[in-house]
Amino acid sequence: MKIVALVGSLRKGSFNMQLVKTIEQRYSHLFELEIADIGILPHYNEDDEKNPAEVVKQFKQQIAEADAVIISTPEFNWSVPGVLQNALDWTSRVERPLVGKPVLPMGASQGVLGTVRAQLHLRQVLMSMGVNAKIMPPAGNEIFIGAAGQKFTDGELTDEATLAFVDAVIDKFVAFAKEQ
Repeated sequence: MKIVALVGSLRKGSFNMQLVKTIEQRYSHLFELEIADIGILPHYNEDDEKNPAEVVKQFKQQIAEADAVIISTPEFNWSVPGVLQNALDWTSRVERPLVGKPVLPMGASQGVLGTVRAQLHLRQVLMSMGVNAKIMPPAGNEIFIGAAGQKFTDGELTDEATLAFVDAVIDKFVAFAKEQ
């Protein structure tokens, strides 16, 4: 199984990148994870959507070829960051590689609520008619890692209770993705 991960933070060493890297290493026996570089995408421009830059074509192809997608988002102003919204905008027009694609939203932040509000917004975007992804059902499957500075050590998620929860969610997501 091949999964593409979108990390909504461009900051080197962000908790969201650390979360995705932990998943990549911890679950390599279940799937191959490829991290898409959304920071290289040009700003979405409707005038260019039918003939986008080569990096946009490659990004869309990367998603199209994947069996599923993980999106790890920080929370900026109670929403997803602009760089992530820009990537999603490119996937919502012309070729729409997220249509019907299994997606697992998640996120980590220093705040107490983790990325609850950003993930609510992300779910709305993923359910929109232009995107229409198959989102992992939220009940008991939401990875909102708050107080991330206390749960990551040397770039890796080390909090045992959080890891046990992530293990359970990833197992359910793999099963969900295989059903689609």
